[in-house]
Amino acid sequence: MRITEDEVWTDGGSIVHVGPAPEALPAFQRQIDLKGDLLIPGFKNAHTHTAMTFLRSLADDMPLDKWLSEQVWPNEAKLTGEAVYCFTRLGIMEYLSGGITSAFDMYVKNDYYAQACIDSGFRTVICSGLNNFDADPENIEREYLKFNRLHELISYTLGIHAEYTTSMERMEYMASLAEKFQAPCYMHCAETKSEVEGCIERYGLTPPLLLDRVGLFRYGGGGFHCTWMSDDDLALFARKGLWAVTNPASNLKLASGIAPISRMQRAGVKLAIGTDGAGSNNALDMFREMYLVTALQKYAENDASACPADRVLEMACVGGARAMGLDCCDDIAPGKKADLAVIDLHRPNMQPLNNIGKNLVYAGSKENVRLTMVNGRILYENGEFFIGEVPERIYAQANDFMRRLRA
Repeated sequence: MRITEDEVWTDGGSIVHVGPAPEALPAFQRQIDLKGDLLIPGFKNAHTHTAMTFLRSLADDMPLDKWLSEQVWPNEAKLTGEAVYCFTRLGIMEYLSGGITSAFDMYVKNDYYAQACIDSGFRTVICSGLNNFDADPENIEREYLKFNRLHELISYTLGIHAEYTTSMERMEYMASLAEKFQAPCYMHCAETKSEVEGCIERYGLTPPLLLDRVGLFRYGGGGFHCTWMSDDDLALFARKGLWAVTNPASNLKLASGIAPISRMQRAGVKLAIGTDGAGSNNALDMFREMYLVTALQKYAENDASACPADRVLEMACVGGARAMGLDCCDDIAPGKKADLAVIDLHRPNMQPLNNIGKNLVYAGSKENVRLTMVNGRILYENGEFFIGEVPERIYAQANDFMRRLRA
């Protein structure tokens, strides 16, 4: 982590200057003196299901298989597009209050999800979640073309939900789309021990090796969770430059396991961090995820030096951007997108300033987020949201939808 005392200027949605102030200054619409606070490229939530805020604290204390079959899938079947829109806006508010400037989302009713992001001014990458329950698998191609042209804040990546929910025929269809568009592909991958054992029983291969054999990784991509990875799996990810997106809070809460992040780092696997959805986490908080990533590796490796803070911070900001195909958002530099967050260093948990990067990972929390900007627009500042809607109205709508869903 390199910290400077430079000025940062934005114009429209982009950063146009980073460095000392020249003698001749342009006319600014607004100037903000950070008074020693820290400007960072915003956190990138590299795996989530945003509208799952509707399941927060409703589907808890259950193992993954029962969580999915008894709570998640039956309740998701009741979701309307309007509900997805509302619960997405609620999730976006939580992202912004924690310095998250973009999300890699896999969920349902993508038209409503995308509109909620556009209306809020929030950047997202939609990942298709093809599975055996989709009535029209060919809609994936239509969505790929539509959402990649829809709006500057919206992009779309190919993906299946997971090997265990997707037939071989449908996985092969997704591989044909990856070939057609020469596009990366993502999916839930090696999340639980039983998933891996089931895949080996069905196909004689671990999920990563099977997915690669089918052709899903021909043009890159990666997996979400990657909790139960063999040495061969790690070698595959490293060789093909695939991304492993870890979700420690969700995996702990569902007792799925601890992802082998230190082994991945030693193997050269590219890494990013996500929160997963609020139905399994239950918070959408990258500070908590960062702390868990490093602390769990120290425990698993029996080594307090494992998974150092600077690497974790890089995973949360830079790694996530690149995993999502948002290389334009991975740094504070001229020409990059103005997706930024301001961290308040004038809080007790940030003092003394012995090591700011370590403070963020080991002591930081959402209370330290002073401002969040996406595409040059300030969407959150000093506890206030600027997303085109009054927060209390979103809360009221969300609770009204829940009353109807549970009736």
